[in-house]
Amino acid sequence: VQLQASGGGLVQVGGSLRVSCAASGSIFSISAIYWYRQAPGKQRELVATITSGGSVNYAEPVKGRFTISRDNAKNTVYLQMNNLKPEDTAVYYCNAVVKSGPNAPFYGYWGQGTLVTVSS
Repeated sequence: VQLQASGGGLVQVGGSLRVSCAASGSIFSISAIYWYRQAPGKQRELVATITSGGSVNYAEPVKGRFTISRDNAKNTVYLQMNNLKPEDTAVYYCNAVVKSGPNAPFYGYWGQGTLVTVSS
C-alpha cells in the first residue's frame, strides 16, 4: 500500500490550498484517515481525522478553517485549508488505516508528506 500526498505549495496569508492523499496498492478497505503536520523544529501534530463513516474531527488551531473529506471510490482524502496563517507552515502527512484483505489486520501507512508554506 502506498500513500501519495500532493498539492502543497507557497501561498500568502489568508489564502487557500487543498492537499490530497491517494492510496494505492492492495486495499480491501480503509478505516480512519488522518492528516498530520510537522513544522520546523516541532513535533508532528494531528490536524484532522475522518472515519470510514465520514465523522470528522479537527485540532483546535484549524477548526473553522480546514475541512477534511474523502472520496472512497478513489481511495483519496483531501484537506481544504482556508484563511491560512504563517503558523500553518509545515510538512503535511497523511496516515491511513488500511485492511489489505478480508482476513488481514488493519495497518497504518504514511504518505511522504507535502510542504505547505504560508508567507506573510
